[in-house]
Amino acid sequence: MEIQYLGTAAAEGLPALFCDCDICRRARETGGKELRTRTQSIIDGRILIDLPPDTYTHALRYSLKLGEINHLLVTHSHMDHFFPVELIHRHEHFGHQAKGMLYVYGNEAVEKAFYDAVLIDRFKVHPLDDAVRFVRLAPFGDFTAEGYHIIPVPADHDKRETCYIYIIEKDGKCLLYGHDTGMNLSGEAWECIFSRKYDLISLDATMGMKQIDGYHMGLLDDIRFAGMLEEKGCIGKDTVKVINHFSHNGKMTHGELEAFAGEHGMIASYDGMKVSF
Repeated sequence: MEIQYLGTAAAEGLPALFCDCDICRRARETGGKELRTRTQSIIDGRILIDLPPDTYTHALRYSLKLGEINHLLVTHSHMDHFFPVELIHRHEHFGHQAKGMLYVYGNEAVEKAFYDAVLIDRFKVHPLDDAVRFVRLAPFGDFTAEGYHIIPVPADHDKRETCYIYIIEKDGKCLLYGHDTGMNLSGEAWECIFSRKYDLISLDATMGMKQIDGYHMGLLDDIRFAGMLEEKGCIGKDTVKVINHFSHNGKMTHGELEAFAGEHGMIASYDGMKVSF
C-alpha cells in the first residue's frame, strides 16, 4: 500500500491565514516543507481521505485525476476536513467524463453538511444523483470499497458528532489513520484498534509538545499511543509511524518536528510526502 499526504496542517493552515506569530512568520520566510495546506491523504491513488478547501490546490500540485476517484472517506464535518460545496463540480456540467459514482462516507453531521451544500437552489439544475452518492456510516460498521476493508472507529474529538478515525486493510496490509482525535477513546474503540496488527500508523500531532485533555493529541500522546499499540503486539519494529496534522499552536517548525520524530522512530509528514509499506 501507499499513502500520500496531500496536506498536513490543522484547520488554520500553516502559516495560518491571518497570523503573524513566530512560527507562521518563519514558515513564510523559509517556505518548502514549512508550508502546509489542510490535512488530506490518498491511499494507493484510489481512496481519498477528507475533502478540505485545499483539495483543488492538491489536485493541481500532485496531478490528481479526481474524476477517477470513486471513494471518499470523511473523518468529520469540520470545514478543514469537509468542504462539500466542491462536490457539485463532479456533475457532468462541470466535470466532463468523470468515471462512475463517487461514494462519500461519513457520519450524520457530514451527511447534513453534504445535502445542505448540494441541494441549494442554484444547484438544483445540476442534480448529483448520477455522480455523487452519500453513504452514512455507523460506528464500527465495516464495509468494503474496491477491495479495501474499512472500519470507522469513533474518535475523541467533537462531542457534537461521531467523528471517525479509520482502519484500512487490503492484501494483508493494514493502516490506522488517526486524525483528528485525542486519547480519550471508548473501551470499545480501543478494543477494535487493538484487534489489528498495523503496517503503518498515522497519528494526530496537532499540539506539538503541549498536552490537552482530549480533542487532539500532541507528541507525547503519540509516543504513549504507539507504546500502547506495541504492548498489545499491534505494531513492531517494521511498522511505519507517522505524525501528522500540525498547527502553529504546537509552536514547532518542521525541522524540530523531524528531529523529535527521528529520536522516537517516527516520521514527520510534510505536504506531498509518499510512504509505501
